[in-house]
Amino acid sequence: MDKICIVLVDDHKMFREGIKSVLSEDKNINVCGEAGTYDEAINTISNKNPDIVLTDITLPGKSGIELCKTISEKFPDVKILMLSMHQSEEFVMNSIKNGASGYLPKETGHEELLFAIKKIHQGEIYFNHDISQTIIKGYRKTESEEEPDPRQILSKRELEVLKLYAEGYTNTEIAESLFISVRTVESHKTHILQKLNLKSQVDLIKTAIKHQIIKL
Repeated sequence: MDKICIVLVDDHKMFREGIKSVLSEDKNINVCGEAGTYDEAINTISNKNPDIVLTDITLPGKSGIELCKTISEKFPDVKILMLSMHQSEEFVMNSIKNGASGYLPKETGHEELLFAIKKIHQGEIYFNHDISQTIIKGYRKTESEEEPDPRQILSKRELEVLKLYAEGYTNTEIAESLFISVRTVESHKTHILQKLNLKSQVDLIKTAIKHQIIKL
């Protein structure tokens, strides 16, 4: 099994060294590059082709959110995990809108950071409880066009998959719960996105909340 290749982006070298030390505890993770600015990050990503970029928001010059947008556009296969001291609704929502698959406060513990990296590498998304509440709050304040009720469009099995996913279950856990294969779960999620005209897995969670498919 290949190691998860990670590029660290933060303008504080000591912080990068600390994160590298944490990640080195896991034999399946390799910090294959690091950068302190937006431009350095783009060059490093281009050269190293990482699986995940772990970045702060506050960078010299262009911000981590701008970096997030560029990565999503130029390197769509590279996943992004934001690790920042900023936890306001504006920063969190802008990060998600620009392609972040996860967002964690800088004070996050070692175990949760490693867990988040692995979930994101598996194609999942990850936000801790506080950030999830911020996302929900931001979404409820956002005016959006009317969208169809998933109950009127999705099959019973697709609704089950949507509910479990929005509740935080992984693809493997959903498969075990519904006695189907992981590949079938992934297929259902793809069909749900297409039927509801959604673009991302974050949108699945937003839709489940909006239409009260899950209870908070």
